Amino acid sequence: MATLPNGQPTLADAAAQFGDDGRALPIAELLHKTNPALNDIPFEEANSTTGHKISARQKLPETFLRRINGGVKPSKSGYGSILEGAGLFAALGQVDSKLLQIAGDKATFRLNENKGHIESMGQRFMQSMFYGDPQVIPEDFLGVAPRLDSLAAGSNTSMQILDAGGTGTDLTSIYLVGWGAGSVMGFYPHGSQAGIVHKDMGEELVDDSEGGKYPAMRDWFELDAGIAVYDYRNIVRIANIDVSDLSSREGATVGAGGANLIDLMVIAGEMMNSEDLNPVFYAPRIISTYMRLQISNKANVWLGMKEVAGQRVTAFDGSTVRRTDAISLNETRVIA
Repeated sequence: MATLPNGQPTLADAAAQFGDDGRALPIAELLHKTNPALNDIPFEEANSTTGHKISARQKLPETFLRRINGGVKPSKSGYGSILEGAGLFAALGQVDSKLLQIAGDKATFRLNENKGHIESMGQRFMQSMFYGDPQVIPEDFLGVAPRLDSLAAGSNTSMQILDAGGTGTDLTSIYLVGWGAGSVMGFYPHGSQAGIVHKDMGEELVDDSEGGKYPAMRDWFELDAGIAVYDYRNIVRIANIDVSDLSSREGATVGAGGANLIDLMVIAGEMMNSEDLNPVFYAPRIISTYMRLQISNKANVWLGMKEVAGQRVTAFDGSTVRRTDAISLNETRVIA
């Protein structure tokens, strides 16, 4: 089992302490295989059964210039408590018992039938990680995009947004997240099990679409998890990327062939507040493609490879780059 570069546990690592029946860990590993982005996120157990209460620094103490025989006033940091909520994801698998009788390897056949549920659960978690908003869906946890959704002056989070200048209807973003202790973490509720919980519900009579019944084997899957942002300065959003305006040519600029993805990603990397992190760029597939095309037109000093949780992955200037279909190509334009 491999941990993250900064020594923190992945979801599969956290799940390793559970699973007396031998199911929890293999399913967590399968989840990582179907959604490698989950390898990036360090997980910790929350301090609450409903969420994770954190104390975030909201104001630095003051520093003064003093003169001889002159004193300074004491100062202190300003802190605020935040309760990060968790999402309770669930799925129900169902396989006709007759199919299991026909299949040679019943256990493998049943697992293959349920792989779709496991993959779907991982994708749904990633969608919430980017766009989850309890004000829209009360059961969801707060994702990255709603935290960085305004360029209004005076907002702390506005300083973490780079405007790529797009104004069309096919807008998207690149997100840079610095995962690590005291920065951004994944969590699972206190007293719950890390990773996907699998419960074999056994054979039950189920309804078909016409009012009839037939015996089927049923599997229940749960994933209780969320993200906790201790330091918002370790998240950067490159917003308002107009997909239709993108160009593969060198030196692409806003308003003349679309966003220069390379320059924007370099700036984003310099905006991170801490260094002892696992920084990861998340981009939709088409943006990842244009990023590579723009780099191919320059001396290739940006792209390389690195190892994350035992796997070789693409890196940009040392930061992992993940393609993910969870990021929308129809985002709302981020404005002041």
